[in-house]
Amino acid sequence: MNKSELAKAIAEKTSMPPKQVASVLDAAFDEIISVLKAKDSVAIAGFGTFATKDRAAREGINPSTRETIQIPAKTVAVFKPAKGLKEI
Repeated sequence: MNKSELAKAIAEKTSMPPKQVASVLDAAFDEIISVLKAKDSVAIAGFGTFATKDRAAREGINPSTRETIQIPAKTVAVFKPAKGLKEI
């Protein structure tokens, strides 16, 4: 399911126009992204938690040349599902 299919499904359940639902979804995703950029977390009860995690720099191997390379440290987004979602 992609975003437009999700918006259409929500529109059918809420009797809202699909374009309005799509704009609400866009606003929600934008807000989650801005909170994650601030290195905070978003917890949605019964669904899960979006958070950030710092990954340390490490050595890796280029598979085509077998040369050792340095992989830089970075911050990544992670999702931890709630208990109810894990049991699906």
